[in-house]
Amino acid sequence: MNIKWLTLPALALLCCTTGASAKEWKELRFGVNPSYPPFESTTADGGVQGFGVDLGNAICAELKLTCVWVSNDFDGLIPGLKAGKFDAIESSMTVTDARKKQIDFTDRLYAGPTAIVTRKDSGLLPTAESLRGKTIGYMQGTIQETYAKAKLGPGGVKLRAYQNQDQVYADLVFGRLDASIQDKLQAQMSFLTSPQGADFQNSEGISDPLVPSEIAIGVRKDNEELKGMLNAAIKALHDKGIYAQIQQKHFGDLDLYNN
Repeated sequence: MNIKWLTLPALALLCCTTGASAKEWKELRFGVNPSYPPFESTTADGGVQGFGVDLGNAICAELKLTCVWVSNDFDGLIPGLKAGKFDAIESSMTVTDARKKQIDFTDRLYAGPTAIVTRKDSGLLPTAESLRGKTIGYMQGTIQETYAKAKLGPGGVKLRAYQNQDQVYADLVFGRLDASIQDKLQAQMSFLTSPQGADFQNSEGISDPLVPSEIAIGVRKDNEELKGMLNAAIKALHDKGIYAQIQQKHFGDLDLYNN
C-alpha cells in the first residue's frame, strides 16, 4: 500500500482501526447536555447515562480511548466545541445547514422526528393556526427553537425558552405552558411514560426542513482525523452488532437508525 497517496480521512480510518492515530489519542472528551432522557441524563452520583452515552462509550471502547463526558448547556455546546472545551458533541444534536456552517458532523447516529406535547383533552395541533394565542415551550439552542421562532411565533403563538428539558415539562405540568416542542421519541420515552405525563400526548411528527431528523456527532471543521476515526467506529458498532444491542437495551424493537 502506498501511504503517500492516502487522503487524510483515509489515513484516519486506517489509524483508528489499529487503535492509534497521528495525534496518539488517549482520551476522547464528549460535550453533552444531560437533561434529555432517555438519550442523555444525569445519574444519582453525578455521572451521565442514556442511549447516546452508551453509544459514545462504545465508540471510545472501539477506538481504545478513555471516554470523558463534559456537561454543558445545550446552547453552549457548539461554542464550547469551537473553543476546545471538548473534542466532539454527543448530545442528540440534529444535523442542520446552519450548524454545518459552524462545525462538521459524522455519519448518522440515529433519527428523531419533532412533535409537540399537549394535554390529551386540549385538541391542539402542531400548527400556528391551532396554537395561536397559546404558549409553547422549548429548550433553547435546539432546532425546535428555530422552528418555533420561524413558523409559530409569527402566527401569534407565544414562545418561551428554557435552559433544559426538565424545566419545559415542569411548566407544562403546572399549566404555565399549553404545549412543548421537542424530539418525539424523547417525549414518548421519558415524560409521557412518567406519572407526570399521564394526562399528556404526542402529536404527529412535524414535517418541515427546519426540523430535520438526522442526529450525528459534532466535530470541529479542522478535525478531519477525528471525524474519520468516529465514522469508522460507528460503522464497526453496526458491523459487530453492538449498536443493535444498545438500541435493544433502551428501546426494545424500535429502529432509531432508519426512523
